[in-house]
Amino acid sequence: MERGGFVFWQKDIETMPRAEIRALQLKKLQHTVKWSYDRVPYYHKIMEEAGVTPYQIRSLDDVRRLPFTTKADLRDNYPFDLFAVPKKDIVEIHASSGTTGKPIVGGYTRHDLDVWSDCVARLAVAAGATSDDISQIAFGYGLFTGAFGLHYALEKIGSMVVPISSGNSEKQIMLMKDFGTTLLVATPSYAVYLSELAKDMGVADQLKLRLGLFGSEVCTTEMRDQIEKNIGITVTDNYGLTELGGPGVSGECQFRNGLHINEDHFLAEIIDPDTGEVLPEGETGELVITPLSKEAFPIFRYRTKDIAKITYEPCECGRTFARMNKVVGRTDDMLIIKGVNVFPSQIESVLIQSPHIGPHYQLILRKKNYMDNLEVKVELIDGSLLDQYGALEKVAREIRAQLRTVLGLDCKVTLVEPRSIERSTGKAKRIVDLRNEPNS
Repeated sequence: MERGGFVFWQKDIETMPRAEIRALQLKKLQHTVKWSYDRVPYYHKIMEEAGVTPYQIRSLDDVRRLPFTTKADLRDNYPFDLFAVPKKDIVEIHASSGTTGKPIVGGYTRHDLDVWSDCVARLAVAAGATSDDISQIAFGYGLFTGAFGLHYALEKIGSMVVPISSGNSEKQIMLMKDFGTTLLVATPSYAVYLSELAKDMGVADQLKLRLGLFGSEVCTTEMRDQIEKNIGITVTDNYGLTELGGPGVSGECQFRNGLHINEDHFLAEIIDPDTGEVLPEGETGELVITPLSKEAFPIFRYRTKDIAKITYEPCECGRTFARMNKVVGRTDDMLIIKGVNVFPSQIESVLIQSPHIGPHYQLILRKKNYMDNLEVKVELIDGSLLDQYGALEKVAREIRAQLRTVLGLDCKVTLVEPRSIERSTGKAKRIVDLRNEPNS
């Protein structure tokens, strides 16, 4: 498992030459397209409408012949119409939260679970996880894929797993201390909260945490630095979606120079989100993924809505898989304010640079005189600053100027008391859209 001091889970696969990776991807792409065409009526129909058959997929570039799959397509086929195997062969079901409609439902055969756990195990080992770790999983269990994906993988590599789920934060800290937890699995925003709580409880320096495997939402460099400063761990990011099987699509190694894509199981493209055209290597656009190994729930050319870019240069760690950068935003959470495209991650990168404010914030959208307006509400670290009008105004003015430079527009900045913005044990609720509210 060793190469130059770095550890691998499946070294022969993770260090394959590019030509062999592409040959394997083509073989698997041809299989998954035919599998979908033959077994899923919906895919048979849309391929016929697009004038493409499985036998026309002769190169990886031919993936462009296939129509895209969107979240709406998955919802329209809720719950099981996209499954390619009989229900008796499905051994597990997971689903998205469904907060904006019907949830996305994914099924798994035993083979799918084995592939899934291997994909996540690779990423966990690449990040530095070992069989000696005591791994506390603070993702919510249930239909959510994150907790089970990391659970199966960490169990597979021999780690002791503490499946505490999310919430009950004081108990989380107590168990970290009493069990000697060394590895934390959580959303970045919940990890920030736990790191603050550990400091408040006076036990941050008593914890044995060394590694964080975070996912489910964007983890900016600034948020990562805040967590590492609070509790002294190394934070790594991993990426996946319920639609693609959960975590395991990509993740950072110990060099943290991009997220390695498990290319033997996933074919990645970057497209122009407006035209659908595939962009050249190194350009930023919408990430499109085709899983190559799924039996129960095949899918091709899934539009993730995530904005990223890909490089195919080998990494210092020895892995040859392509790497994607951290997701910089989403095409569907992109805010358009007075004609300017704004991503929450851009705002977060400005906020966390200020020594006076914490990592918790909300973006409040209102409409005034038929124009959209943005208010950035952010917590102070030291509440006593609220009594110092001059100092308070200075901090707000500085943040407002930095936001204007980064975003190219002016917005209101409101500084509020520490702990006054509602905390979340899952994905943080960053955007409050009041534009359709009367008298907003």
